[in-house]
Amino acid sequence: MDLSSPAFTDGGPIPSEYGYTEANVNPPLEIADAPAGAESLVLVVDDPDALEPAGTVWRHWLVWNLNPTRKRIPEDWSTGTATAVEGENDYGEVGYGGPNPPDGEHTYRFRLFALDTTLDLDAGATLDDLERVMDGHVLAEAGYEGTYG
Repeated sequence: MDLSSPAFTDGGPIPSEYGYTEANVNPPLEIADAPAGAESLVLVVDDPDALEPAGTVWRHWLVWNLNPTRKRIPEDWSTGTATAVEGENDYGEVGYGGPNPPDGEHTYRFRLFALDTTLDLDAGATLDDLERVMDGHVLAEAGYEGTYG
């Protein structure tokens, strides 16, 4: 399985418009080669560099029950009429919350998981809730990183 973005290279700078204090819209993402047998996809976007200043790995976006045949998540995407569901980020909001590092440049991880099931989890759930119901169901994982600062 593969995850990428036409907006920035893996490990490269994330354009400023995707930041929390800018347009605060998600960058476009492209998905390839979800494994056979996948029933849904999960996307987790976080900032492990926030551990020192914030005391936690900051969660920016949680999305689950994405269709495994999905090839693209467009810029400024909303689950809208899709079956996908969004969780609560560490800004206390449901949906995407862009990069906003408090102390210089941070690395942001975009992690995609293919699951052998769909998840019975309400909108606004936390990462702890999501990880609990994902446990034992991950078929594959893909990652992509960008920096912002």
